[in-house]
Amino acid sequence: MPAEFDFLKETSSITNAEWAALVDRESGRWQLRAAHQLNKPLRESLLERLSRPAVDSWLCGAVNAGRPKSRPASEIQLLEKTTLFVYPIPNTFSVIIVAARKMDARFQSVWKLASSMCVRAESEGGVSLLQSELLLPNLQTESPYDQTRLLSRVLRSFVARARAQGGWLAIRRADMLDVAAQWNSPSSAGLSMSIGEDTLWRRVNKNLKPLRLDADSPDWNRVPREETRGAKAWACFPLLIGQRMIGAVTLWRQKPFDDELALALDNLSAQVAPVIEIVITFASMSDHLRRLAVLNDFALTVASAQNLDQIARRVFALMARVFSAERIALHLLSVDGSLLREYFNREGKIVPTNMELKGHSLAPLLKNGKTLRLADVTSAGFPSAQPDSASALFIPLKYRARIIGALVLESARADAFSIHDERLLTVIASHLAGLVEYSRLREEAEGRARNLGLIHEVVQEVVGLTDKREIAQITADLLTQYFAYELATVLLLDEKQTPAIRGFGGKSASSAERAYAKNERSLLDGVPGRVLLTGKSALVNDASAHTDGRLASLGAAGSLMSVALRDGGQTLGLVTVERRDKNAFTQNDLLDLESLAGILASVVSSADQYQRLQESIRQLRAAQEELKSRIEAQRSAESRLIQAAKLAAVGEMAAGVAHELNNPLTTVTGFAELTLEDLPADSDLRSDLEMVLHESRRARDVVRRLLDFARQTESTRARADLNEVIEDVIELTRHLLKTSGVQLIENLTDELPWVSIDANQMKQVFLNLFHNALQAMPAGGTLKIHTRKAIDGGREWVIASVRDSGEGILPEHRERVFEPFFTTKSDQGGTGLGLSVTYGIVTDHGGRIEVASQPGDGSIFTVWLPL
Repeated sequence: MPAEFDFLKETSSITNAEWAALVDRESGRWQLRAAHQLNKPLRESLLERLSRPAVDSWLCGAVNAGRPKSRPASEIQLLEKTTLFVYPIPNTFSVIIVAARKMDARFQSVWKLASSMCVRAESEGGVSLLQSELLLPNLQTESPYDQTRLLSRVLRSFVARARAQGGWLAIRRADMLDVAAQWNSPSSAGLSMSIGEDTLWRRVNKNLKPLRLDADSPDWNRVPREETRGAKAWACFPLLIGQRMIGAVTLWRQKPFDDELALALDNLSAQVAPVIEIVITFASMSDHLRRLAVLNDFALTVASAQNLDQIARRVFALMARVFSAERIALHLLSVDGSLLREYFNREGKIVPTNMELKGHSLAPLLKNGKTLRLADVTSAGFPSAQPDSASALFIPLKYRARIIGALVLESARADAFSIHDERLLTVIASHLAGLVEYSRLREEAEGRARNLGLIHEVVQEVVGLTDKREIAQITADLLTQYFAYELATVLLLDEKQTPAIRGFGGKSASSAERAYAKNERSLLDGVPGRVLLTGKSALVNDASAHTDGRLASLGAAGSLMSVALRDGGQTLGLVTVERRDKNAFTQNDLLDLESLAGILASVVSSADQYQRLQESIRQLRAAQEELKSRIEAQRSAESRLIQAAKLAAVGEMAAGVAHELNNPLTTVTGFAELTLEDLPADSDLRSDLEMVLHESRRARDVVRRLLDFARQTESTRARADLNEVIEDVIELTRHLLKTSGVQLIENLTDELPWVSIDANQMKQVFLNLFHNALQAMPAGGTLKIHTRKAIDGGREWVIASVRDSGEGILPEHRERVFEPFFTTKSDQGGTGLGLSVTYGIVTDHGGRIEVASQPGDGSIFTVWLPL
């Protein structure tokens, strides 16, 4: 602390004050000049309170009154149990603020004495000194001619000369008066007033003379209410350059402005007006040069950005450098105006977020589209981004008269932004709007091109597929792979418009599957259900704000899009995609998904048509197979009829032949037997007669077989065990099998159902099959007999198969084996009647007999008997 302010330390020690500070009102705000025992937290808390309009008015009142004031410090953090005492320094705009828990009248007198002893020399009549101070540039600052500071200095001179309660100084801009400095009038800070629309300003501008009013004047009610509150006199002094008004100074006080004071103030305004014009000119030039430098910086840095994120980062860096601001926000509207993309500078990082414009606190300001420079955001009701912001500068971004966003600066200090800041930021915002719009359109075009390219890849994967389940699953998987959705659901409907096919893709696919397994209606809840019902697409950027926003419990969606698959007027299904973050989708995203849905609907429709065609082909093939089966059955029946006719014809022929041959054979056999009885044992004729007898007997056996074949005996049928019939045949042929070197393998199924058969005829069937097998294995082999139950043609059967390992049957002989008299063993005494008789018995029982054989691989005869 400089030596000239040591009295703060000494006086605090004498009066037991906790701390003391000397503050001075400069450039419209209170500045801390010196302090004792004021640590950093207390200093910051005090400066924050000094920036408040109510505190400003309280201190200005103390200066105007020229006497001490006090108030509890409970509203100031860290000073809850202390009292603040204010001691104005006479003839200055400075006060001493003292904090003490208790201070009696004796100690207060000490502080009064201290404040009166530190009066700084400030000649009220030294106008030349004031002019010199105004024209002398401050080379230590970025702006040598700080217009706000200099005009505040001029206003201080007027207030001090008039002992005014309050006042302001305004600079003319076209037909407007812009308040550039104020004393004890916070509401007038940054105020712009129309000269032509206000009677008082119009009169001053016309007459170019001071205007004085008191409480009894007819125009007193035209004075702003704040300026007349507690005041009884009001005066306006124009700042003139020749016959041109460049500004005005307005003052109000308790006592009337007498002629002498009015003349002195009018002279003061005449003396400072040229200096003010020079200051304004220099400040304008400086501001213009500064603006050009900033725009050049803008062109070099921001304009070269490639995307919106880069633009935001570079704009924030430029704002921090030009305005020394850290609380910066850039708000950009989406093309459809439904979303607001926001960039904030928080802890040195650019944080982007997407929010719905509807219900947003900035929505009314963006709709209004007006520039706002707010000295006190709390009283103005401005929705600041940070709760401790005291002032703000809101500049809308306009592109071709359309609001596309806003640039916002905030400060923890009250009234932190000047009119020059506003103008400079307005110029920056106008250039930024064009750059943002161009970059956004380029990004959206590139994004749409990229999305359409990815959609093309998805379409390429599914076009040509005919399985709708495969289409649904592949589409869902590719959507989450290419577009980074947390969940993609493809739902396809059947003819009854109920969910029949579904595909889930993404990180949440498994949980969605489980949720669907618990509740199949979950796919039709909420937004997707409404889309299916109406066929209209839906975009929800905050599912938590919509009661039907989520897919029930299928996904933890923050945002979702749902699009119907439609073919003409028919809804085929829908595609729903979800992401966990809110405001994740734009209208362009919805358009892209609708493009995919249109193509996917065609693919699904083609798959439907293909499947219907395949079903028709399947039905035609089934009908063809059934027709073929019927034709085969008819052919088989015709073949059996022909075979039966052949057998009947053979039977009739055999009966006739047998009767014709039986009598001669009986005669031959009888005479041969008689002759052999009479011949001596050593007769040479005996061998010949024995041959005659053998052959005649053989011929008689053939005749007997013919008679058996042709004889129409009545069949006696009863339910019997086919296994027992086969066992009897095995016993009859066991010795023959053994002597023939044939191994018998039995595989008779236990508990075989009984069948209705003539047991004797069935024995003949299997005797014939056994003998036929033995003839096929002259050198021995293996004979397998197997029984089982089977179902064929919707009917139950008992099957018995006889398989040999013999020579097999040639293909050309296989079709004729059941014909009467067909034999390949005629040289071995075969008659060709055994298999014919077998065929007749089996078919007579309503069954069938089948043969399968390959030369050298044996034969298998299968008997089918119905249950």
